[in-house]
Amino acid sequence: MTTPRVGVLALQGDVREHVRVLTDLGAQVRKVRRPEELAGVDGLVLPGGESSVIDKLSRAFGMREPVREAIAAGMPVYGTCAGLILLADRITDGIEGQQTFGGLDVTVRRNAFGSQVDSFEVDLDIPALGEPPAHAVFIRAPLVEQAGERVERLAALDDGRVVAVRQGSLLGTSFHPEVMGEHRFHALFLDMVRERA
Repeated sequence: MTTPRVGVLALQGDVREHVRVLTDLGAQVRKVRRPEELAGVDGLVLPGGESSVIDKLSRAFGMREPVREAIAAGMPVYGTCAGLILLADRITDGIEGQQTFGGLDVTVRRNAFGSQVDSFEVDLDIPALGEPPAHAVFIRAPLVEQAGERVERLAALDDGRVVAVRQGSLLGTSFHPEVMGEHRFHALFLDMVRERA
């Protein structure tokens, strides 16, 4: 089995945590800040952080178009929290002028659960991952408000609000599996990278 070469967009956010999880799972991981670094990987993780800041920095570093082109070309991409916002085709409550990379046919609401003090943890049943339930941490988390027909809903809260989705080679979670030692989403993502490679 080939070792997947995976990048973590390292402009802002919890980059270290993703690098650690992916490395523990046997991937060859590099931090990606420039287009030439993106060209050397088979998959990309968009970490949690501040979506508007990552958006601005991606433009400042000349990364916005290369990432958009990689997504359009079918590169597997996994976004957590802010990363999910960046993958969404549409956002609500974005700051003025905020842009996304797009590719995922969803509408995402930023900070849907409130501020940092409204952070919470919950166990989620996720059939695609099997047992046991996944322990999920929501920190100023977004929410998938609408999803297109091709979007698979992987997880929802008890009230039905969608918090994890997959569409083709794109995977997104509202929460931070990398923070709680929940590796199964990253393992699923690496399987997607291997399939594409």
